[in-house]
Order: sequence, then structure tokens, then C-alpha cells
Amino acid sequence: MLDWAVVQLRHLFPLAVALGLFAALPGLGAASDGKANRPDVLGVEKIKPGMKGYGLTVFEGTKPTKFDVEVIDVLRNFRPRQDLILVKTAHPRLEVAKVVAGMSGSPIFLDGKMVGAYAYGWSFGAEPVAGVTPIRSMLDDLERPLPRMLNGWSVFGGKAVASTSGAVRAYREGAGRNRFAGAPLKYDLHAHRDQIERQSGHGAQSANSAQLPVKPVSTPLLIGGMSNEALSFAQDMLSPLGLEPMQAGGGGGTEAGAPERYEDGGAVGVQLVRGDVSAMGLGTVTRVEGDLVSGFGHPMMNAGETALPTAIGRVLWFLASQSRSFKIGMPVREVGALVNDRQASIVVSHKAVAPTVPVKVRIKGARSAPFTDWSFEVAHEKFMAPTFVALAVGSALSATASERQDVTWSIKSKIRFKDYGEIQVEDFGVAVGGTPEVQDLSRSNLTSAVGAVLNNPWEPAFVESIDVQVELSYSRDIYRLRGVELLDTEVEPGQPARLRMTFVPYSGPPVHRTIKLPLDKHLAGEKLSVDVRPGYLVEKQKAPPENLADLIAALSDPIYPARSLVLSFATGTGVAHKGHVANNLPAGVVDLVRPHSTTVAPEEFKAQMRHVVPMPAFVLGTDSVTVQVKSAGP
Repeated sequence: MLDWAVVQLRHLFPLAVALGLFAALPGLGAASDGKANRPDVLGVEKIKPGMKGYGLTVFEGTKPTKFDVEVIDVLRNFRPRQDLILVKTAHPRLEVAKVVAGMSGSPIFLDGKMVGAYAYGWSFGAEPVAGVTPIRSMLDDLERPLPRMLNGWSVFGGKAVASTSGAVRAYREGAGRNRFAGAPLKYDLHAHRDQIERQSGHGAQSANSAQLPVKPVSTPLLIGGMSNEALSFAQDMLSPLGLEPMQAGGGGGTEAGAPERYEDGGAVGVQLVRGDVSAMGLGTVTRVEGDLVSGFGHPMMNAGETALPTAIGRVLWFLASQSRSFKIGMPVREVGALVNDRQASIVVSHKAVAPTVPVKVRIKGARSAPFTDWSFEVAHEKFMAPTFVALAVGSALSATASERQDVTWSIKSKIRFKDYGEIQVEDFGVAVGGTPEVQDLSRSNLTSAVGAVLNNPWEPAFVESIDVQVELSYSRDIYRLRGVELLDTEVEPGQPARLRMTFVPYSGPPVHRTIKLPLDKHLAGEKLSVDVRPGYLVEKQKAPPENLADLIAALSDPIYPARSLVLSFATGTGVAHKGHVANNLPAGVVDLVRPHSTTVAPEEFKAQMRHVVPMPAFVLGTDSVTVQVKSAGP
């Protein structure tokens, strides 16, 4: 009976399609240009090839100007449940610039009604042809519920409410999209970037961009106040996420006469950094409805619910390029925040307030530098905050102390957290032939601490401020570890092992030093492999944090002193439990401390005995030796 029904359906299906019966069924043949509608918008089903109209965008200044458009045709189901309208554009600047990054969101009108936003284009296109996202798809995004609270931040109250039970519950249930997936104490900015790239699909799109028929008109991330090296790093970190960093923007405050509200066709900027260093994603407003603003016609980073500072922008120029033309601009008035970042558009609210992290940098030791103090704010976001802390601090350091000399540097950073006080982390190193690079800062304890706390799995966390003090010394205060010699072939139980180390300074003769490594009597009969490393390469053994307080405490003292050597060897078993570490436990003790009424047991690990030796300079290089401890006598 079932087989007969299937056969009948197979025969009836072509007839039903021919008669258009499925189009009348709910859920089948549904419109792919959105559900929302307005009296002054035109649906895709009414758009025909050859129709003419106009668009609005800012060519210069803050006031939108018209450009002519003509419909080529409609690409059906171009994106999931979303059509694309192909248009030709006509304007003296567009004849030269073709498709322009920064025009994303420019509203398009046919028969006096809005049909969508200029949003897609071709690289190396020889004619000004663009793809238009239907306005009804964008209105669907506009009608989504707005986030009242995001990661413990009251979006419309403009304050942190991280400690409330509702904020904690919401954070644990719904804030995982861009959160770093690794262990909190293992936060790595580059791994975080790779994770977001995989989730967003931008990486696959970038890798195959030459084969794509059309792609979003990329969002130009206009960089101001950053060094060339910082710009290169920004391109490496952010281009795979759909942003196109370029040295074509500037910081700005409130300009006299600047508009106080967004308008259709006006410029809108998403500010990821502002102050002495700036980075702003520039696009165009499509439609303003009361407090809400729809723009771009495609996602900025496809971040979903978010809270990033926004500003009304001023366009200085359309820069034509054979690869991708773009608008050069700057912010002129801070207004509202980006609250939704979706497939068809971004949504900005005039009234929303986004959290930021104020950062101050003071650089000491820079010879004759005219500016040694820097101040800026970075967007308080899980990935953007650590990224732009590294970028901005590294850029400030490069601009202030760009001497082509050997530099020994140390950075002491005070990070203040809401409800959890302040910690200090230290970074250090030697830059041969120049200042520390942004890459050094991207893997610094400062960057890792900010990223680890903002991406913690337990509760919302807020960085209230960061104060960075940089000390520079134009010299190579380094010793290179040339070798380690064991002075005794065997060591009596309880007696120290003597190790003779040879160091080669930057200039001068080799330096020899004999170090005594303490050994306990219980090591009798053991053959020990002793690892010799600089202190800054050795992480302290700490219990895995079980809450935010544990994590912040662990981050305050992650490694051994920079100017030290650490001699380590494995011995016995250790356990970590509830924030505490016990090393070198006797046999059988682990079984005694293991609970029988719960599966939450102490974590076992191979214990390390460590001996710290202060050094007068940074040490480069590692080595190891084997020490034989004699057996105990009868």
C-alpha cells in the first residue's frame, strides 16, 4: 500500500508543479526577499529588468547624494531565503571607482519606493555593477528583538550588571558564539582568530574569492594612528573575518555642525578603537525607523547580538582602485551602538550604549620622543578587545621608540576588573635591531589576561581599565646559554648537584657560573633529567581555575622572574583541587584523598621540582643534563 502511494506521488508531482499548486501551500514557494513589509517599499516580485531609479550615498562630507541605477535582473535565492537584485549604477565617480567599499547599505529606490541596499560586487570589475540586498530581508533583521542585556551589560542602561543572577544565567546559556573554546589559562589570540574564522566561513570564502561570482562589498576598516607593522598585523588578524583594514581613516571627536542622528544614505561607522589610535568599519545607512537604523545590506562580522560603539561618519573621498575602491572617512559624532549583525544587515540603535575599555600607555626611556603618553578606548568584545589592545599598544610603542638599535624592554600592565580588583602582569624581552613588534604583544601576558577573562566560561566579566607602563633600555642585556656541565658524575642522597654553566654575553668574554641544585634524600637511586630554561619560558604549576576569581588570581603571577633560570625535574605525583596544588605526594596518598561519594576528584599530574636562580640579564637558550643520585646506604 505504501509503495503504491509513493508511485502515485511521483507521477502527480510534475503535474502539481506545472499547475502551481505547491506555491499556494504554506511554507512552499515562500518569498525569499523577507516577510516584513512597509507601504513605501517595493518587493522583489514587482522588480523587472530595465526599471530605473536612484540610490543615496555620501560622496563627500555628511550629506547623501543621488546616483542613478538601472535593474539588470534578479538572482533568485542568492543567499538562504534571500534574493539579490543586480543593478547598473551611473555617476561620474562610480564610472571611475566602479564598486566601492563603504557604499554597503546605500538605499536603492525604484518607482519612488525603497527596494534594498547596495551590498555586493565583483573584484576587478570593469563596469559599475552591484548586487542589492532586498529591503524586506533587512526589515526582518530590524524587527528582531533587541538584546536588552549582553554579556552582563545593560545595552540601553549603559552600565555593567554582571553580578546579577539573570546576567550570569544569560551569559552561560547564550554567550558562546565568539567565546574562545580552549581552556581559560591557555588563551591564545591567534587560535581564537582561527576558531571564529571557521565558525563564520569567511576563511573559506577568502580562499576561493577568485571563483566566487559575487561577494559582499567588503567593510573597509579605516585605521588611524597605527604603524605600518600594526596595519599588516591587523590585515592578518581581521581580513579572514570579513573586514578590510587599510590606512585610510582618522580619529575624530564631535565636529561642529555634524548631524545628531543617522539618515537614509548617510555614513555610519562602527568604532572598534577610538582615541589616539583608531579603527572604524565604515558603511552606509539604508533606512532609519525611529530609534533603529538598518545598514550595510550584509553582515559586518556576522556576530549576531552584539554591542559595539557607532558614530556618524564624514566621507573625505572615493579612492578608485583596480582591485577594490573604497571610501576614506572619519567619525564626526559618536551616536548609539551596533546591536545586531546578521546575514542581511546590521542594526544600530540611537539609544544603545556599548561598553569600552579605556587604555593608557606611558613609555619611558625613549630617546627624545615628543610623545610618550597614549590614550584610547577599545571595544569591550571577546575577540576585538584583546586584538586591539595588542595592536594599539604595539603601534604606540613602535611610533614612540622606532630606533633601529638593540632594545631591552619590559611592560608592566595594571588591569582593573569590575568586582575583582586589580592585577599586574609583566612582559619583557629583547628586540634585536628595533622595538618590540606587534606580534610580541599579541602573545603577551597582557593580551592573554584580557582574552582569558573576557572569554571565561562562568560569568560576565568587565575590564574597567588598563594602565600600561613601558620601560626601554637601548642595549642587549642578554646572556646566551652556551652549555651546562655536570661537575659530579654521581651525587650523594640529600646533597646538591653542581652544574657549571657557560654564558655568552652580547659583548665580552664568556661568563661561567656554578649553580647548586638542591636534592632531597628521598631521591636516592633516582636518575633525574634536569631541564634548564629561562624563567619567562616556564609556567608555574597551578590548579585549573574553577571560577572567575580563581582565573584572575592565576593570571596575576603566571611565570617565573624574567631575569632568572629555572632548573626543573620530574618527581613523584601531584594533585590539583579547588585552586590548590600539592606536589610530590608519597605513594598511596592520592588514593587516600580521592573521594568515594562524588566523581569530582583531585586532578593528578606529574609533579615538577623547580629551583629558581636569579640572573643579571635575560637568558636565551635552553639545555638539559642527567643527574644520577646514589642509592641510600644500608
